[in-house]
Amino acid sequence: MTAASPLGTTAAASPRRRSRRRGGKAALGLLGILVVVVLLELLPRLGVVDPRFLPPFSEMFAALVERVQTPEFWTAFRQTLTTWAIGLAIAMAGGIVVGIVVGSVPFLREATASTIEFLRPIPSVALIPLAVLLYGTGMQATLLLVVYASFWQVLVQVLYGVQDVDPVARDTARTYRFRALTQARTVIWPTALPYVVTGFRLASSVALILTVTGELIIGTPGLGKLLAVAQQSGAVASMYALVIVTGLLGIAVNIFARLVERRVLRWHPSIRRETSS
Repeated sequence: MTAASPLGTTAAASPRRRSRRRGGKAALGLLGILVVVVLLELLPRLGVVDPRFLPPFSEMFAALVERVQTPEFWTAFRQTLTTWAIGLAIAMAGGIVVGIVVGSVPFLREATASTIEFLRPIPSVALIPLAVLLYGTGMQATLLLVVYASFWQVLVQVLYGVQDVDPVARDTARTYRFRALTQARTVIWPTALPYVVTGFRLASSVALILTVTGELIIGTPGLGKLLAVAQQSGAVASMYALVIVTGLLGIAVNIFARLVERRVLRWHPSIRRETSS
């Protein structure tokens, strides 16, 4: 006959408590969504808002179902994802390379600090006239906005990461006369990686916002252009349906970025604490 171990009971109960907490959070999230859906359905029907400008949610959902059955919608969906992915990839590559090079050389860091602080706050939408002048309404025009806005998110994080490198490790690498690429790979990159992933998470959301904005204002093919056409043609329910799609796409992008972060930084203490809590 064996006695039950209190320690074993606690260890067994801990995963159950974590599961209950996660289930409770998910239930609260679903409850919040349900409340919003009910309000969107009731407010127009009760006359609180004009149904011409905010139709009931059931009409939005019906328009959404009708939209997703058309090839035009999926073509636009693919075009939006393509623009987002290409722009994000260019911004990530440029931000990482420039950040490591500039951050590793004190002279370059000091020489470019004021320039970066001047260019970074410029709103990307202010570049729309330039983008249209250079590329018309093609995908390149929206890519210019996406890359510009996302690049700064990555660059600033990488610069912080490079500055966080242990000076002892850096001096040791110089003492042993490591090549620049070897220093970047063995000394700088492991320290900067969490910052790079943070930059990716921030840039992925910014890239999606600018992709839809460019499509909406410039007329680049994609979901934003469909949304503008629906608004101009008075298809209000269809317009809101596309707004819902862009919102769901934003949630999907955020979830994807978090999954990448957990995958790449599974060894990092912050991710370990998050997964164990």
